[in-house]
Amino acid sequence: MFDKLMQAQQKAGEVKQRLDAITVTGTAEGGKITVTANANKVIQSVAIDDDFLKDADKEQLEELLVIAINKAMEQAENVSQSEMGAMAKDMFGGLGGLF
Repeated sequence: MFDKLMQAQQKAGEVKQRLDAITVTGTAEGGKITVTANANKVIQSVAIDDDFLKDADKEQLEELLVIAINKAMEQAENVSQSEMGAMAKDMFGGLGGLF
């Protein structure tokens, strides 16, 4: 049982490393705002088009940033769930179709 626990911890660490290396993006306003994150849901960068920034008001900018961040986090969550599901299936052999 202890061996299985150690193996699970090792696999979880490997998945975390893979998720750190996967990049996801969220955009708003046709790409005028782009948020880049990794699949571990850590924001890496935010890019705002200079021309858009000149004309945008604070409220509009905040609203669009939230949209772009949420899109990036949704993609990160989807990738994370997929990777964790694959790890569980690999570790437990599907357990009769449960994974």
